[in-house]
Amino acid sequence: MYDADVIVIGSGGGGAVAAKELGEAGLKVLVLEAGPFYGNKKWENPNSERGGEWSSSYDDLDVGIYKKIYTRYENNMNDVVSGTFRFGPADRRRTPWHRVMRQKGDIWQLAGVGGTTQHYWSQSPRAFPSAVDGVWPISYEELVPYYEKAEATLPVQFSPTAPKEELFYFAVQKAGWQKNPTLNVTKPGYRPNPNAILPPNPHLMDPKYPIDQLWNMDGCTMQGHCVNGCTAGSRVDTIAKRGTLVSYVPLALKTGNVAIRPNSFTIRILTEHDPKEGLRAAGVRFRDTWTGEIGELTAKAVVVAAGCIETPRLWFNSDLPFNSWVGRGLTNHCFDWVGGVFDEKDLMGIMGLPAVYPYMGHTSGARVDIPGIGIFQVSCLSPGLMAFLTYGFSEAGFDALKPPEPGAPWNIHGRVVGPALKELMMNYNRTMTYLLLTDDETLYRNRVEVDPILKDENGPIPVVHYVPSKKTLQRRDQLVKYSCESLKAAGAKAIIRSDTPFAFMLHLESTMRMGYVVDTNCEAYQVKRLFLADNSVHFNGIGGPNPTLTTQALATRTSEKLAQKYFA
Repeated sequence: MYDADVIVIGSGGGGAVAAKELGEAGLKVLVLEAGPFYGNKKWENPNSERGGEWSSSYDDLDVGIYKKIYTRYENNMNDVVSGTFRFGPADRRRTPWHRVMRQKGDIWQLAGVGGTTQHYWSQSPRAFPSAVDGVWPISYEELVPYYEKAEATLPVQFSPTAPKEELFYFAVQKAGWQKNPTLNVTKPGYRPNPNAILPPNPHLMDPKYPIDQLWNMDGCTMQGHCVNGCTAGSRVDTIAKRGTLVSYVPLALKTGNVAIRPNSFTIRILTEHDPKEGLRAAGVRFRDTWTGEIGELTAKAVVVAAGCIETPRLWFNSDLPFNSWVGRGLTNHCFDWVGGVFDEKDLMGIMGLPAVYPYMGHTSGARVDIPGIGIFQVSCLSPGLMAFLTYGFSEAGFDALKPPEPGAPWNIHGRVVGPALKELMMNYNRTMTYLLLTDDETLYRNRVEVDPILKDENGPIPVVHYVPSKKTLQRRDQLVKYSCESLKAAGAKAIIRSDTPFAFMLHLESTMRMGYVVDTNCEAYQVKRLFLADNSVHFNGIGGPNPTLTTQALATRTSEKLAQKYFA
């Protein structure tokens, strides 16, 4: 007798989707999540008390608890060591879970129900067709109906225009880019971002409704800072920014077939030998992160959606069969960050407004897509995060210690300190910044492995190696050039290139590649009934677009294939 039909490991961008789809198919699903469950009555004080064990009812969701935790205090939310948004146990007094990086950088990932989508930009573009067709083992056309289902479920729609988007459109038009308002990008051009954020509250500009009241109504408040955690909504499942905690998780619970256990770190996949199937997944061993107790659960199939680092780590720590591509082929979109500072009179001439208001609207509402190279997009943040990414996080060292590069299209390159930093921060309100996402090459040398000696409470810890190729760096430099050209065309008086460390890791993909580790149904070649439903199964970096929607489309498809194959 099995404990469930399917066990899902992880409840982020892919795991929550799999749980909802499998639950709707009538299967009994247990979800194990290493981090806390925010906004649930079973865990009223999730960071200080163990609370319950399982939640299996939509009625357990509580928007009051959710809003008590999601605040606008940047350090409280985003500190990678002790913040609400970190990869670590629910008890914030304890240390985060450790990873080893062999290069300068940072891994920006979260634990908890909803995974890293708790703080994501909410951008939900499809992959570039040219990155899939003739490259992946499946066609782009095969993905389209699953894209459409995920887009309708979240839902996804083109972003509204705030001042920073208006300035961005002016800048890229002046630089010669053409509008390309489509979901299937086959040529270069600019467009609004397809974002998983509800439309603006229709009462947003009505003076009869104070902001505190608007936050308790449904619809986006265009408040900005929502990367820290959106709080606009009357219920958990109507929160405006549609991370999986507030979109797919409520739908999964509504099926009556899904139970979620947070604070449960999976440390081993259990297997058994079947006379017909051979080696197959049969359950999991997990560790309660509050008590340290070890438990086991069995199932007829297992779906792993632990992410591009923890999924290969779990494979290694489970002593599953050797495969030379497990953990290999890591892609990362090799980020960079560029900003422009504008004079008030120029902004008045362009928009009739004295400032960019970087804190207004979606975190990012517009982009330029360039298949074969990548993307640059307007991406403005709250002051602390924006200052960190623009002036304080650089591969280039201190700007003041280097002479200006001859012919460089920027004025500032690298970290800024002292009076120069104060001057730039005084101009925060008139600064527009871009996030650059590079079409990253998939290389065997870029990998996740486990340390042969170092362990934490959950087993041997992961080690991450990432060095971009020469071609990837050339593409990134081309995106920087295009970005600076557009800012200069719009009249920016100062242009800053951060030169973000190569290993700033947010869009991790491709460590358990389709066609190498899993088949086209995302079932492991060497372990039957073991399916993967996270970014790790991507064959490449999908051309540079944000990867979450592609993972959600694949998780929808994988769930369908799993149900058809083993539960028909």
